[in-house]
Amino acid sequence: MALEDISFKKTGYFSSLICDYLDEKPELKPFYNRFPSLENFKKQIQEKEQSKFISESQRHVLVSVLKKQYAQIETSEMTVENIASLKSNNTFTVTTGHQLNLFTGPLYFLYKIVSTINLTETLKSAYPGYNFVPIYWMATEDHDFEEINYFNFKGKKIHWEKESNGAVGDLSTEGLKAVFDLFSLELGQTQNADYLKSLFKNAYLEHSNLADATRYLANELFKDYGLVILDAADKDLKKGFIPFMENELVHETSFKSVSNTNELINDLPNQPYGIQVNPRGINLFYVTEHFRERIVFEGGVYSVVNTDMTWVKEAILEELNSHPERFSPNVIMRPLYQEVILPNLCYIGGGGELAYWLQLKAFFNEVNVPFPILLLRNSVLIKTQKQADKLEKLGISNEDLFLKRNAFINKKVREISNIDIDFSTQKALLKQEFEALYKLAEQTDKSFLGAVKAQEVKQIKGLENLEKRLLKAQKKKLSEQVSRMTELQNDLFPNQGLQERNTNFSEFYLEYGEELIPSLIKNLQPLRSEFLVITL
Repeated sequence: MALEDISFKKTGYFSSLICDYLDEKPELKPFYNRFPSLENFKKQIQEKEQSKFISESQRHVLVSVLKKQYAQIETSEMTVENIASLKSNNTFTVTTGHQLNLFTGPLYFLYKIVSTINLTETLKSAYPGYNFVPIYWMATEDHDFEEINYFNFKGKKIHWEKESNGAVGDLSTEGLKAVFDLFSLELGQTQNADYLKSLFKNAYLEHSNLADATRYLANELFKDYGLVILDAADKDLKKGFIPFMENELVHETSFKSVSNTNELINDLPNQPYGIQVNPRGINLFYVTEHFRERIVFEGGVYSVVNTDMTWVKEAILEELNSHPERFSPNVIMRPLYQEVILPNLCYIGGGGELAYWLQLKAFFNEVNVPFPILLLRNSVLIKTQKQADKLEKLGISNEDLFLKRNAFINKKVREISNIDIDFSTQKALLKQEFEALYKLAEQTDKSFLGAVKAQEVKQIKGLENLEKRLLKAQKKKLSEQVSRMTELQNDLFPNQGLQERNTNFSEFYLEYGEELIPSLIKNLQPLRSEFLVITL
């Protein structure tokens, strides 16, 4: 086993916003509370303690809800202890969230949770007077079914065909038997394949809805590490969020705060970050068993889009207080909901998630809720030993692998070619020659400057075309070596994208079995801000 790394910036797969955040660029400091360093967690703990935001009664509600959700699921003593410990004022959480992707979806589902588990262990070692619990927040109220109804396995898309309109957590698992039968054929007959079949079957064919199935699946994979899985679509939990939802309905606080922040981000000089999410007037949905639709306020009346449901102000507030479970936070309000009901210190997410969290700090300040530390999850490229040996033999470095396809091929052809196909020197000399011609034209007749420029462009273009033709000829001559290189890159970067965003964990479980997750637990270091390359 070998562990290497490459900077997120050098991979070319992460936005300038995330790279600048990791570099702690001063212009981004107004948009977050504390950078994720070990010493800053002590300050975050102290802020949470002083805010006294999570009351003893709220902690008891949280534990009661979790015990109810775990009532029908067999779990580890460590998870049971972690749930019970949430009653204590010296217990804090580290949270990651994810959609209910079929059979976990892409690999980074695992990396999010491993990062969360490992950070709690790091914090326990650094601050033994406190307890830290890893939380996986299931996005049960999402309604984007098309984003979660498939996973990729060995280049094939395993797809669940079903109609869905409401929150996905309530979605019936009916129809997954056909998916199971297809997946079983693809898996084969090994011992590891049998475990994966059992895992899929017990999760999806033995549970009636997607939330219960996903809870079972995540618990089976991570219960030995004390992971606590939370479904926040619960009436008792939402009761604690009523004051914030009232504020949203009446004052549209999030719209005003986030809109102002978006203007500040757009006004940053020379920083083309862009905006991840735009707030609506009211950032709440109304959810039932059959639909999840936006709440809007127009002409003094609240209504639910695509329905005939309407209320005046007093009526919708009465509905909220009687049935808070019917009000669902959107992407702007969900982070606040999380921080209101959990004693949370840190949110761990991908680049896109952190981008929209960075839009929310002013909103948190406005409603007087401590803003969590934001940590980019671990990212990983897994290589087999066989692949690592081939890469070394072909002289392909980790930095080479992360190049886009054409740049990768061009670089390697130049390296292995027995002729020099880089005309940079010749182009530089040509530019020097034309500098002398420009001076001569200046001294004689300035009207010739345009002709000199045209000739320079023509000759530089000629050199570039010649370089491209020679490179193309060498690619053809070295096609066998190029083919071996690109095949390797294809294996590690399926569809010319990051492995972690495409491949399902089952491909690696077939190879490594029960050692897969312990290997990730051992090697992923959440406060190490580098893209990890692991040879297993």
